[in-house]
Amino acid sequence: MSTTDAGPFWDGAHAARPAATNPQPNHLLAETVTGLPPGEALDLGCGNGGDALWLARRGWRVTAVDISAVAAARLADLAVACGLGDFLAAERHDLHESFPPGAFDLICAHYLHTPFDLDRTTVLCAAAHALRPGGRLLVVDHGSTTPWSWNQDPDLRYPTPREIAAGLDLDPTTWTVERAEAPRRIATGPGGHTAEVTDHVLLIRRTA
Repeated sequence: MSTTDAGPFWDGAHAARPAATNPQPNHLLAETVTGLPPGEALDLGCGNGGDALWLARRGWRVTAVDISAVAAARLADLAVACGLGDFLAAERHDLHESFPPGAFDLICAHYLHTPFDLDRTTVLCAAAHALRPGGRLLVVDHGSTTPWSWNQDPDLRYPTPREIAAGLDLDPTTWTVERAEAPRRIATGPGGHTAEVTDHVLLIRRTA
């Protein structure tokens, strides 16, 4: 599907549901970041903003970007309402066209999947290069199909974290893979339905 349709599609998806008032962070973010000193963070595909708000509440200065202007505007308003306006900037940004400027201590990309054209390898390579020395890139992908997933293709294959890392072709003298795992958990979907799912977790640290 053409990327020119992506913005209107996601705007419509967000506008069709009420604005989130207390979005929760992804547990793998909390698991990974707890204990790290706060710095500059970038949240790619922020959606309702649970991850960005969680980081901001812990002293991180967060740039949260999403292709949906509706999502970005709602998150900006929520950050101000929560007293986090000085710690969180929410922006509309199309990663198919460009990458947010700046250098970061943490970049997270949770479930950056889309039915539209997106060169994820280019995006994740740009993210790795935007890390400061010592900074980390956390990529969490779907590793299985839930009953409520938009893509129910039975032949769909999910690349492993090691395969994702290999595709980035990063210089091992500059970046190191700290974690490449496929943990399983019970997820709750629309209507309260639950299912066991697999996450693909990749954590890369810039060492130089």
